[in-house]
Amino acid sequence: MQVSFTAKQIAEVLQGTIEGNPDVCVGNFSKIEDGKPGTITFLANPKYAHYIYTTQASIVLVNNDYVLENAVSSTIIRVPNAYAALASLLEMVDKITNPKKKGIENNTFIAEDVVLGEEVYVGAFTYISSKAKISSSVQIYPQVYIGENVTIGENTILYPGVKIYPNCQIGKNCIIHAGAVIGSDGFGFAPENGVYKKIPQMGIVIIEDDVEIGANTTIDRAVMDATIIRKGVKLDNLIQVAHNVEVGENTAMAAQVGISGSTKVGKGCIIGGQVGLGGHINIGDNSSIGAQSGVISDVKEGSKVIGSPPMPVREFFKSSAVFAKLPEVYRQVNQMQRDIDKLKEKDSEDKA
Repeated sequence: MQVSFTAKQIAEVLQGTIEGNPDVCVGNFSKIEDGKPGTITFLANPKYAHYIYTTQASIVLVNNDYVLENAVSSTIIRVPNAYAALASLLEMVDKITNPKKKGIENNTFIAEDVVLGEEVYVGAFTYISSKAKISSSVQIYPQVYIGENVTIGENTILYPGVKIYPNCQIGKNCIIHAGAVIGSDGFGFAPENGVYKKIPQMGIVIIEDDVEIGANTTIDRAVMDATIIRKGVKLDNLIQVAHNVEVGENTAMAAQVGISGSTKVGKGCIIGGQVGLGGHINIGDNSSIGAQSGVISDVKEGSKVIGSPPMPVREFFKSSAVFAKLPEVYRQVNQMQRDIDKLKEKDSEDKA
């Protein structure tokens, strides 16, 4: 953490209530199972509840309704949502310990007609092409490429190695992690006489405000018009978004999701790791798709599904339980068939 806070100060920031020593001081964070004196941790998942009685962390954040069954050595700070409170505290400390960079480092190329806002940071070996527009307080780390006519909104952060192809639009308060590629060609080829003829990808990518994109994620430009990532979307590392896809507001996707061309994902969806979405389908608002699902048809609004092809979560786990018993069922069916064959054979002998 590199800075120290008392439980009283933390409770004031988080609008929490203290149980224990208000003057205990912490200077770092820890996991509850590995808590050490001088650190603050949190309890949000019931799976880790037993650690609250053994942790050595000086302060533990818990939900207001959490009931302690035994005495604890840590100071407790009760908040409405322990996980969200921890996020707020981490954000505050990050701003203190990692202030925004400013200025243009050596060995950068910035075209003469680029528009740069106030308090912009541009790291070494970055290339910013003609007619790009970079708004105020944007942070561009080393080795970033920004193509012609790209626009980037205020307070957006581009981490090292990000590549943004020409004409793409990035909104305000976005975070794009290392190695992400925005606007690469969509996978468009037309079979012709036994070979594949490339279809020019003439569209762009539009990323709205408050979007976070993980490391090495790729978002392809549209064939025509735009691939669109709506406001508040959170994409994990190693995600592939194909051409002309649209992802609705505040949808979150875990690592290694792949979305085929022209698919529409609604707002407020949660998509687990390694999910594959087929092309030209619609995923309804507020749907949840479990990890490793393969989806090739529309998913209705508010659905909770998993599997390949996907099915309602409860049915999937019932089916999984049956599947685990198939070898034994198969053995029993074979034995029954053998018994039936013997009975038939005996019946034939008796008739003879």
